[in-house]
This record gives sequence, C-alpha cells and structure tokens, in this order.
Amino acid sequence: MSDVPAPRLAETFEEVEDALLSRWPETKLEPSLDRILAFTELLGDPQRAYPVIHLTGTNGKTSTSRMIDTLLRALDLRTGRFTSPHVERMPERISVDGEPLSDDEFVRAFNDVAPYTHLVDVSQDHPLSFFETVVGMAYAAFADAPVDVAVVEVGMGGTWDATNVADAEVAVVLPVAVDHARYLGDTPADIALEKAGIIKAGSTAVLAQQEPDVARVLLERAAEVGATVAREGVEFGVVSRVPAVGGQVVTLQGLRGRYDEVFLPLYGAHQAQNAAVALAAVESFVGEQGEPLDDEVVRTAFAETTSPGRLEIVRRSPTIVLDAAHNPHGAEAVGAALEDSFTFDPLVGVIGVMSDKDADGLLAALEPHLAHVVCTQNSTDRAMSAERLAGAAREIFGEHRVTVTPRLSDAIDQAAALAEAGAAASVGSGAVLVTGSVVTVGEARTLLVRPERGAR
Repeated sequence: MSDVPAPRLAETFEEVEDALLSRWPETKLEPSLDRILAFTELLGDPQRAYPVIHLTGTNGKTSTSRMIDTLLRALDLRTGRFTSPHVERMPERISVDGEPLSDDEFVRAFNDVAPYTHLVDVSQDHPLSFFETVVGMAYAAFADAPVDVAVVEVGMGGTWDATNVADAEVAVVLPVAVDHARYLGDTPADIALEKAGIIKAGSTAVLAQQEPDVARVLLERAAEVGATVAREGVEFGVVSRVPAVGGQVVTLQGLRGRYDEVFLPLYGAHQAQNAAVALAAVESFVGEQGEPLDDEVVRTAFAETTSPGRLEIVRRSPTIVLDAAHNPHGAEAVGAALEDSFTFDPLVGVIGVMSDKDADGLLAALEPHLAHVVCTQNSTDRAMSAERLAGAAREIFGEHRVTVTPRLSDAIDQAAALAEAGAAASVGSGAVLVTGSVVTVGEARTLLVRPERGAR
C-alpha cells in the first residue's frame, strides 16, 4: 500500500508539471494494467466515450498520428490526439482539434483527475506513474471536449501500455524494429508480440510493411481476435514519390481509391510510407465500403501536415535540421532521406543520446552521411555523457571526425562553424543535423525556434 498524500488542486502549470514529474517515470514499464484500469473506472471510463485509432510501432508514430489527425479534421471530425513523448513541453501530449492544450487547459485537465489519483495510489502496490496519469488526463479531456475520434499513440509496446485500456476500432502498427529491448524483447518478432496487443476483436489492423517474422506475428494476432487486415504493399501503399522543394510529391493507393500527385511537406521515403498508412487508417475508420475520399480534401490535408523535430529545417545560413531519430532503424531512415532530398556538403552532426539506447547502431547508421560529429548530451539524468558517446563515435568515425562538446548550445554553435568552414572550402552548402534523442531535439528546438506568441 502506498502512503502518497492526497493531492491538492494545482493553480499553475508549474505545479502540475512538478506533481506529474514526481511520479514513477514513464521510462519504466511494469507489466500491469491494474492501476490504469482502476483509474479510468473511477473517471467513468472516458476512453469508451468515443472511437479510437490506436498506433504502435518502433518509429513513425507521431508523424503518422499527426497525418491521421489532420485528415480526420479535414473530414469535419473533431479530434483528440495523444502523443508521447513531447518534444518541448508537456501539454503537446494532449491535443484537441489539432492544437495542444494551453497551459490553463492542461491545469484544468490535471485538476479534473487529481482527486482520483490518490484513491488509486492507496489501493495498489505501486502509485500511478507519470504516464498513467497523463493517459487518464487525455482520455478524460477528450470525453469532456467532446471529440468525435481520438488518435492515440502508445508510449511503449502495446499490450501492457496504459493507453491499451481503450479498444480501438482501428489499430495501426508501424514498422517494428528493436528498441526498449530491456522491456520488450531482443528481436523484432519478440517486440511484435507486445505491440500486437493493441489489435482487438472486431477492429481493423492497418499494418505497415514489416519483416516477415514480424508480419507473421501480427497476422496471427489479427486472425486470433477476428480483426480485418489491411497491409501496406498489398491492400494499400505508395505508388510513386518524387522529392520536391519543401517535401515530396506522392501518389498513394488507398483502400478506396488512388490519390495522385499529393504534396507532402515532409522529407523521405519513410514519410511517404507513413502517409500511405495514415490514409488507410482514415479510410478504414470512416467505413469499410464506399467511395474514395474526396481528392481535394486529401490533397489539402496532407499539404497542411507538420511534424516538428522530424527532418525539420529550423535555421538557414547554415541550414540546421532537427530529427528525433533515437535508434538505428530511425537513423537509417533519416540517412536515406538526407541522400534523397538534400545536397548538404558538408553535413555536421550534433548527437546526444540516452544511456539506454543503441548508440553504436545509431552512429553506424549515420556515419556515411556525416562529415563530422559533435558529441553532446541533453539535460536529463538519462543522457549518455558526451565523452562516453564520443568514445563510441571515435571507433566508427575515426579520431579526426569527432569533437566532444557537452553543452548542447555550444555543440550547435561549434557544428555550425564547422559546417560553414567546410562549405567555404568545398564551395558547397554546409548544414547541421541535430539528432539522437527526442529530448535532445526538443532542447535544441527550444534554443533555435522562437516560440509563437499567445496560448490557445
């Protein structure tokens, strides 16, 4: 039994942030839904007040969920979207109608559920975690709005993820690779077993292209629960894509029809595939049978898609690009997109990773694309030290292509100077890529992007 004191209502965003961060961190996974089930039951099971599109996978969840959200809103549906982790600020995790909650709305969402957190804390072996509490806040906020549909990303895995108290009408499984091996398994197939848990009876499983072992696991789960299956490369997919200024032009084969020459303001083949998955998810949600979606609605929605921190250009002279790749699979996609869509020479990396990640694999995936790497670290306790990262980088890049600069702002400045000097020598267009962790990219974005004025 926990002796956590009963919470008082918060008055400021800072109080809410402190209260949430004082809870069990979201990076720990305890395989049980007991606490979140008890919590949502006390809240009146808000996750059952609206249909849910649920997303899992190793990479691509946030970009795909943002595309789904934008397309649903273009169809005049009111949306809720739950994202994790946030890039810069906690309220980003809970959006209504495409906009994150303002600080005041986030405080209200917390206060709506806070009286019930203590009841769960004292009745369970462990108190509610940070992630479980925010999931409860999101589900309650969506019911309160109310929304027509919620687009929900898992935090980690699937079966035991707190978001999985919802029974999704559409379950989306993006490419599965090895990440969070300590909790989810050492092979993609092992991890797929956990992620397959979001596929429920009577749902539609929209599956991105997968390794054969992963596909088998997912298809077996769909057959076991009687879910309808839509597979990238079979029922839907990318017909063609051409890099373009500011993104790419794609032709997508959906479940209902073909959508030609759609402009997508995001870079890389992986984002074109995410767009195909998003389209199929929305087509599945609005009904199995029927006419294709309105072509102009699809074009408009995809043209409006944004995904902060995903090959996002935030500065010029030199160009600074942010990407939240934090595992080898994500880094490989970034590398391919860089070759596909840009002609930077030289490209200097600023890399900061978490200590529990596969730094060697990430560095190896990026090495062919980076002239030099500046090893740094973000401000969290989980960050791998810049010196330790540099040790791994020297083995892969060689001594002369690695610099160590622990302070992120200094690392970005140093990388920019290296990019400009290299560009002058090569008569090229030098650039900086900041990557390695969502937290690193979020902190860089805070440094480099002027915040928009006013709150929603």
